[in-house]
Amino acid sequence: MSPISLDLGVIGNAAAAALVDRAGSIVWMCAPRMDGDPVFCRLLGGEDGTTAGETGDWSIRIERMASSRQSYVRNTAILETVLEDEDGNGLRITDFAPRFKAAGRMFRPLTLIRIIEPLKGAPRVSVLMRPRWNYGAHAPETTRGSNHIRFILGEQVLRLTTNAPVEFVQRGTPFLVDRPYAFVFGPDERLAAHPLDTAHSLLRETRDYWIDWVRSLHLPADWQDVVIRSAITLKLCSHEETGGIVAALTTSIPEYGATGRTWDYRFCWLRDSFFTVKALNALGATRTMEDYLGYVSNIAAASPQGYLQPLFGIGLERRIDEEIAGSLDGYRGLGPVRRGNAAYSQVQNDGYGSVILSVIQYFFDERLPGMGEESLFRRLEPLGEQAFARWDVPDAGLWEFRTRNSVHTHSSLMCWAACDRLARIAAKLGLADRVDFWRGRADTIRDGILARAWNEEQKAFVSTFEGSDLDASLLLIPEIGLLPADDPRFLSTLAAIEKHLRFGHHLYRYRAPDDFGEPETAFTACTFWLIDALARVGRADDARAIFEDVLAHRNHLGLLSEGIHVDTGELWGNYPQTYSMVGLINAAMRLSRRWEDML
Repeated sequence: MSPISLDLGVIGNAAAAALVDRAGSIVWMCAPRMDGDPVFCRLLGGEDGTTAGETGDWSIRIERMASSRQSYVRNTAILETVLEDEDGNGLRITDFAPRFKAAGRMFRPLTLIRIIEPLKGAPRVSVLMRPRWNYGAHAPETTRGSNHIRFILGEQVLRLTTNAPVEFVQRGTPFLVDRPYAFVFGPDERLAAHPLDTAHSLLRETRDYWIDWVRSLHLPADWQDVVIRSAITLKLCSHEETGGIVAALTTSIPEYGATGRTWDYRFCWLRDSFFTVKALNALGATRTMEDYLGYVSNIAAASPQGYLQPLFGIGLERRIDEEIAGSLDGYRGLGPVRRGNAAYSQVQNDGYGSVILSVIQYFFDERLPGMGEESLFRRLEPLGEQAFARWDVPDAGLWEFRTRNSVHTHSSLMCWAACDRLARIAAKLGLADRVDFWRGRADTIRDGILARAWNEEQKAFVSTFEGSDLDASLLLIPEIGLLPADDPRFLSTLAAIEKHLRFGHHLYRYRAPDDFGEPETAFTACTFWLIDALARVGRADDARAIFEDVLAHRNHLGLLSEGIHVDTGELWGNYPQTYSMVGLINAAMRLSRRWEDML
């Protein structure tokens, strides 16, 4: 059994998602949604990856394994793992979740497909299929047929259909791989064709879909492979049926060690979704924005006064109560494992700006088949009213402090952005009275931020009004548009942040102790904000050096988690983190040479 780490591949189809380790074991998958019960949960099974006497994974183990290598099929979400034994026998595992257009709509079932085929000699493998339910607490009841096994996992039933000997799979008996075998795991439904024929047909369709999707992206001249992999990963973190976007596919990967900072990120944060939508829009992948517009429109319709909580379930759930799942020991035994996130009940006032910034392109992008009209603008105005009412009201802030509230500069900045963008939208729609109305409100907030967030002693904007501490979100001031990057006040703020929060090529989000003490890992999204700020002020060489260092800290498949430990360079935090993958795209787009300079 391979050791637990974040050297994991991601497969998915914007409905199902799973994580695969270097040895070809699926160690994490939730069903029936990305925020559901982890039917494969070895990732959180403790230091040795065991849970309640079982491993909670789906392993394909080659006997006497000598080596493994892993890569994605170029420009797809199809993962290949090649295993060799000590005698040179080898096999390939191809993992994917079907996704393609059929009958005029997207086919994206809650299904994983695995194909194993010999490459050299006749390797022997054991296929160990051991799902769990109720967060690792229970093994399923099973029934079997001539070519399938049914797993009764609480209230859901999943089926594995295969052309491999079912007896060997059910008992974990080693067998020779002298021909291709397919494994189709998903709903309790019979296949209409032979499992191998089904798997190969779905593989071809899925490969063609992803290649076409990537072909449509507007890529920078440099680091195209980085951008492509990041964009695909962001797409896999969307729940296309509802339009929601999860912050990460996992729960409870610690921010670092035994800190107790273990949070469930399998929900839709309004601010995280804004950054994801913005990055995909920059690449021309606007469909996610269109789906997300439907998601937030449903949220707004259920919030007639415009109040927004900071996060929602991917099915629009408003209650996401936080509980400890005691049946799982946690990543490397570093619990607790949490299901749900109590931050949903916090006041975080940046969400109003996040939503409006997410959909503003809808009013200006002529490529879209249906552009934003006055009716959509009117639905957004209550969010602006809330932003204006709350811009100087204490909240938990984007870092979600659990024991204290303040008037956070970033929240006020996003409230300003909400009013500012409503004024711009009104101008586009020719609504002169609403332009004046929202411009006046934006100016009021702007004046307040400039007066109350500036600390003369620090010569910098600070985290809270009339405060003295710094945090990395202040680097977003020029990106959001409150001040240009060459404004002396921003340049001074950048210098202060580098002095107090930058350590080599890493940036902490803040250094002041919080509810759990001082942070021990650099927050990777903040490092990307630093890269953007440096590039904006003309320090492109510095920005590029930091970017190359971050690229070196990605795992073997080019993916990032939430944070990087400054001393060890190890990845920590929930995975894959949309914030971090967005940062890769934004940095590559900003630092790349122009196409004209390449040709």
